Amino acid sequence: MRDIDRALADITNIRSQLAAGTMFRGFGPTVIAVTGLLAIATAGAQSIWPDLLAREPLTFLACWVVTAAISAILIGAEMLARSRRHHAGLADAMIWNAIQQFLPAGLAGGAIAWVLIRFAPESLWLLPGLWQVLVALGIFASLRTLPPSIAMVAVWYFVAGIAVLIVSSFSPDLSPWMMGLPFAIGQFVMATILYLAPGEEHVED
Repeated sequence: MRDIDRALADITNIRSQLAAGTMFRGFGPTVIAVTGLLAIATAGAQSIWPDLLAREPLTFLACWVVTAAISAILIGAEMLARSRRHHAGLADAMIWNAIQQFLPAGLAGGAIAWVLIRFAPESLWLLPGLWQVLVALGIFASLRTLPPSIAMVAVWYFVAGIAVLIVSSFSPDLSPWMMGLPFAIGQFVMATILYLAPGEEHVED
């Protein structure tokens, strides 16, 4: 039994190593572009109905949490389907590897939001810029399994996040477009890079 257990452990380690060194094709350009459209739609809705969707900081942030959740569900569903098709037996390892790379940045974003909401609500204007910087860090952490040009997206989110922090410091009111525009541009650029990536199938998934 020990030999069998050791052999199974070796197989698991081999799968993990292969997954870590293989380009991940679970992210599809169409759904990534759709998440950019969701960011524009959310920012537009908050601009049109500010009293309903953006007057209170918690309402403002709740709209973006919902948008992020919908985006995550769409990306996750496509990631599962594409990984099964592109990576076959490595699909589970590839998906888990991708989740592990993004998870620290996601947890940090949630933790920072909770701390500011609970203990420093007057500083909530920091969240849009901080979230963009954390997205950049998550993408940087995933570069080894994504097309190299995705680094441009990470740089964009980092620069945009710092710029949003600087601009927002002059007016602590939460702005829909300080959140929506950087995310929309970043997602559209990512979708374009994924579409042009070698080996990408330009067919209906």
